[in-house]
Amino acid sequence: MAEVVPFKGVLYNIPQVSKSKGEELLAPPYDIITSEYREVLYQKSPYNIVRIDFGRELPADDDGQNRYTRAKGFLDEWMRERTLLRSEIPSFYSYEIAYRIDNTARKLQGFLGLVRLEELGKGSIHPHEYTHSKPKKDRLNLMRICRANISPIFSLYRSTEGKAAAILAATNDSTPYIEAADPDGAVHRLWEVNDPEAVAAISQELRGKAVFIADGHHRYETALEYQREMRAKEGQGGGPRPYDYVLMFLADMAGEGLTILPTHRLVEEMPPDALDLLSHDFKIEEMRTGFDILPAIAGRRDVYGLYTGGDIWYRLSYKGEGIHGMPAALGDLDVTILHDLIFKQLLDVERVSYEMDVARCLQAVRAGASAAAFFLNPTRVGDVEKVALASLRMPPKSTYFYPKLMTGMVLHIFNSTITL
Repeated sequence: MAEVVPFKGVLYNIPQVSKSKGEELLAPPYDIITSEYREVLYQKSPYNIVRIDFGRELPADDDGQNRYTRAKGFLDEWMRERTLLRSEIPSFYSYEIAYRIDNTARKLQGFLGLVRLEELGKGSIHPHEYTHSKPKKDRLNLMRICRANISPIFSLYRSTEGKAAAILAATNDSTPYIEAADPDGAVHRLWEVNDPEAVAAISQELRGKAVFIADGHHRYETALEYQREMRAKEGQGGGPRPYDYVLMFLADMAGEGLTILPTHRLVEEMPPDALDLLSHDFKIEEMRTGFDILPAIAGRRDVYGLYTGGDIWYRLSYKGEGIHGMPAALGDLDVTILHDLIFKQLLDVERVSYEMDVARCLQAVRAGASAAAFFLNPTRVGDVEKVALASLRMPPKSTYFYPKLMTGMVLHIFNSTITL
């Protein structure tokens, strides 16, 4: 049963350290920050959260002095100087993102709270993707030293009651505590929700709901690993401890503000007879009317774009019905058919990289950096739910939830007790 609780979040002392509503203090998620953009964030403010979440690596770094120890130093200093302040009473934090996609205005509404950790797929918290080990190691090092959740996990739930959504919408009519635009122009706003009745109503509505991890699987798995380490160190007795919970952004998937974008695949090698190998399972059409690839495959299930160079590309339409022997929730997915049928069974593709921008994919092939590019439609939200509830996982990079959450809106710094 999912347990979602308020907490005494740590927020920037906006009046003291920001000339605006906090824009110069926040950062995108660390895994989409380039080294060049990290320098831009460093220049924005001496208090930008990137110094803690994804600080610079220096030539002289060693086990005793490195970006993780510097992160802890900044965190402690900012708390002492009251650059960061802890909320006085346990709260939820309403978080709204206004953005545009395909020239359409949209609004994602949710809230930040703590969710009690459970083993994935064995309770109410469900993953949907496989993860890579390197990000988990980095996040674990940061958590060990800072003893905090610096950035939230993006998660979804489904509700028919709509009570939490109504409370958040009413809260959002007031002036936000933080208001900041991200590099894409999306506007992020934050409000504190600390009225006891509102807090209780949100907790009650989420009680027992399934929670689906949309973005941040590695952060969740890191939190589980840290919990195991701390339980081995401190023992199992007593009540819940701060590391038994993890910071999450929770949005109702029944809302209209969710967007999933596709992540395309670049492959280093292709067999010379690739089209012949594909022709038994796919209808192959030569597309000679330009490179508006995504509109040409949009809305069609099990349809892909393939570019191998030159002035044409190919539209591949799968002739089958899922992958034989694989559970339907997974075997019907575009991304599964691409990875398990096209890459593994038909073409024997091993080295795959990921790129969201169509033009960059085309350029990579034209420049000879990649042998081919495969283009996909976005995974549907309903498919994410089906896969997660079936305790299955999609290949990595199957979903790209947009817009990304900003880091620095609220931090969960572990203290000695959890106040429910």
